[in-house]
Amino acid sequence: MRNEENSQSEVKRKSIKRAILHELFRSPLVVFGLAVVLSVVVVAIFAPAIAPYDPAKINFMAVTMPPSAAHLLGTDDVGRDILSRIVFGSRIDLMVGFLTILGAVVIGLPLGAIAAYRGGWVDEVIMRVTDMFLSFPSLVLAMALAAALGPGLMHAMEAMLITWWPWYTRLIRGQVLSIKENTYVEAAKAVGANDFRVVLRHILPNSLSPIIVQGTMDIGNAILTAASLSFIGLGAQPPQPEWGAMITIGRNYIQQYWWMATFPGLAILLTVIGFNLFGDGLRDSLDPRLR
Repeated sequence: MRNEENSQSEVKRKSIKRAILHELFRSPLVVFGLAVVLSVVVVAIFAPAIAPYDPAKINFMAVTMPPSAAHLLGTDDVGRDILSRIVFGSRIDLMVGFLTILGAVVIGLPLGAIAAYRGGWVDEVIMRVTDMFLSFPSLVLAMALAAALGPGLMHAMEAMLITWWPWYTRLIRGQVLSIKENTYVEAAKAVGANDFRVVLRHILPNSLSPIIVQGTMDIGNAILTAASLSFIGLGAQPPQPEWGAMITIGRNYIQQYWWMATFPGLAILLTVIGFNLFGDGLRDSLDPRLR
């Protein structure tokens, strides 16, 4: 009897996985988003092999050259190859996006779970601090914190992390509040499971879907925020090949040498769109109500 139940459970899990994959790859936009995300990741991993030139090498004999066979995306004001700088810049921007969102999840997930599960004054304290951060526009708060910490990529990441963790605290709190009253949670408590085991084994695994979806979409937003901070001089500093910093240099020459700002801007645009489309697809495939 138990073997038959296990077999039926396994069949059900496989059926759910097939439904998720079918829904995920059903939309051409989702496939496009996934292709963009994978392409950017591959470019970042194999940047030294893909980039045709050293991204930091200055060549005054090739200053502000337009796109050509020698330099497919042209060169900047000191002769650096723009394609190479965009390729190596993908490493910086992806690192900022992934680490910022990962750090926000690591901080926000336990705080949100504790607030929802314990309730009472613990919930009040955590959520009032969270509300204090959420009361500021996220980009304005990140700019203020980055300015206070000083220009630099690491300081920009710290400012973004401080800005982002409250969103995940509130998100996981809502999930835990809706799940902790379910029958299987009550059954786990009835058989003697302690609070830590209940939260770790029964509540958090069933709360991760919206975290994964939101995190995927927020990676693109984090990349856009990092580029914005670099654009105003609070993020990556020269000669780092960061996309926002490249646009800052290119804006001074936009009328004569359009390629210097256009191509880094297109890299940001495609990357953010890719993560957003892929995140939308994950949301549709992981939510059984939408399926």
